[in-house]
Parts: sequence; C-alpha cells; structure tokens
Amino acid sequence: METPSDSVARLPQLVRILLLLTSALVLVVVVVLTQLYGPASPPPPAPVAEANEGPPPSGSYHRPATAAPDTATIPRTAAGRQIRYGRDLIAHTARYLGPQGSVARQTNGMNCQNCHLDAGTKGFANNYLAVAATYPKMRARSGTMVTTEMRVNDCLERSLNGRALADSSREMRAIVAYINWLGHDIPKGKKVYGTGFTKLAYLPRAADPVIGKAVFAAKCQSCHGPNGEGKHLADGREYQYPPLWGPHSYNDGAGLYRVTNLARYVKAAMPFGAAFDHPQLTDEQAWDVAAFVNSQPRPHLKTPHDWPDISKKPVDHPFGPYTDSFSERQHKYGPYQPIEDAHPQLAKAK
Repeated sequence: METPSDSVARLPQLVRILLLLTSALVLVVVVVLTQLYGPASPPPPAPVAEANEGPPPSGSYHRPATAAPDTATIPRTAAGRQIRYGRDLIAHTARYLGPQGSVARQTNGMNCQNCHLDAGTKGFANNYLAVAATYPKMRARSGTMVTTEMRVNDCLERSLNGRALADSSREMRAIVAYINWLGHDIPKGKKVYGTGFTKLAYLPRAADPVIGKAVFAAKCQSCHGPNGEGKHLADGREYQYPPLWGPHSYNDGAGLYRVTNLARYVKAAMPFGAAFDHPQLTDEQAWDVAAFVNSQPRPHLKTPHDWPDISKKPVDHPFGPYTDSFSERQHKYGPYQPIEDAHPQLAKAK
C-alpha cells in the first residue's frame, strides 16, 4: 500500500512527464497552425532541360538510323571489286591519296571516314545513304547543279584540303560506285532517316570558344591531342583520330567549318562511343566546343564563286558580304535566331 511519503517522492517524476506531454502538445499545435496559416512553401524548382555536366539523357530520336546494306552482299564480280575498292578509298583515303599515298599525293592525310564515320554509314554522322537518291541536285553554295562526282571533289578540296580527282579516274569511279551501292535500295528523291545532321536547337546566346576550350580539354583532347593535332596509326600513314585544326585539318571552306554543322555533328557522334540517340555532350557543350575548334587556325581556301546569291547564305556562314546588318562574328558564333528571323526563307531551307 502506497504511503503519503511515497507519493511525495514520485511527485518530481510526475511533473517531468506532465511537462513532456505539454511540450509535445504545444509542438503539434504549432505545426498544425503553421501548415494552416503560415507562409506557403516555395514551389519546387522547374526541371532543367539538361545537366551542365555529365552525360545528358538520350536524345529525342528513339528509333535506329536506316541501316546500310551488308558488305557481305557486294557481288563477287568486277563491279563488286570496284565497290569494295571505293569503300577502301573512303575508309583509308590517306593510303591511296595522302602525303604517302600509293596512287597520288594530293590530300592532307585524313581519311574520308574520319568525318563520314564507319565508311559513311553511321547515323547522323555525315551518312552517305541518301546521296544516290538525291544527286544530282541544285546547291545554293555553288549556284549550280551538282553531281556526285562534284560533291566528292568538294570534300577532297575542302575537308581534305587537297586536289580534285578526274571524273574518269579509277578512284573516282570506285568511290561513286560504292556510294551508289550504299543507296541502291532507296527510291530517287527520298531522304532516309539517319542522313544529314541531328537536330539541335539554337542557343539563346553566342556559342563561346572560351567555354568550349574547357569542354575540349575534358572531352576531346585525349583522342585529338592537346593542340588538336590528332593521332596517327602506328604506320604513320593514316589518322586514327583526325587533326581538328592546324595545317593537316580541314580548311575554312569545308562544311564543318560552319559552327552549326560541327555542333550538330559532335552532338550526334562525339566523343568516341557517342551516338545520336545516346549523346555524351549537352547541347551547350556541343555548341561551345564547335565554336572553340572553329576559332583555331587552319588552311584558308579561296572560294570566290561560293554563294553567288548571297541572300541564300546560311545563318552561320562566317564570311561576308551579307544582305543583313549582322556582323561576321555573329554570323559565325551566333546567336543565330535573330539572323534566321530576319531571313525566314533560310529557316524553310534547313
């Protein structure tokens, strides 16, 4: 039986329990009142389009590029031997036409497939599959109807900073035979999925070579070298990874000298292992590294006959004159949207 003295001894313990219960009740009341009458919580941050660092999510393309025909189906005939020789010329151009070429010495040592990946068959990496179906065609750059042979020589003279082949030469006939074989199942006039360049939204600012230099150091120089000099194969006759600037790279008349083309290309195909549906660069990184690479020195090509109708120059053509008042620098690095807005016909032609 509890005595009065026992009750007195337990009093402090009861007081502590009562205080704890009171504190808990007060806390509950405060939380409820805060939720009902306190200031609203800030909204969650809006999702960003893509991260500034690290690989972005896969692109908006969710189907494979049109596949090239299997080389095992090239016939074992004289025509087939010509096609295989053409493919070899694309894959190993320098062996035949480079500074130590076995046929001629008329290019800078790069291979066609250094830019037209997988011998011109990789999706959105300067893919050849639609060439046979779309050439001959009118090109605004020359203002003339351009044949496949003329297009090949454009690449030899600009991207490989070399000299043209004669249309009747064995090498030109073989290259054209290979390109035609790649597209032999594609109807005339049809452009199949995976050719051309991947879509890439304009930045709201100019592409920045300074930021691009850091992207190059982090993402590109391990293959292309700290000075963009590229890396030769062991035999020294071909590049495993091509030079991106300097005397052995593409000249300033090449299509990849346009920042939009290079940005779309690297977004879809660079660095090594990237693909258009699994990119490794953010959009911003692609634009900025393209601006950096194309701000570096390279051979100059005189092109007095390019763009006879200057109103058809692309928004990023880096050399004037223009039909607008935008500077050469803005035409080269952007922002491009204001230029396109001033030339709506160029947007339709893209």
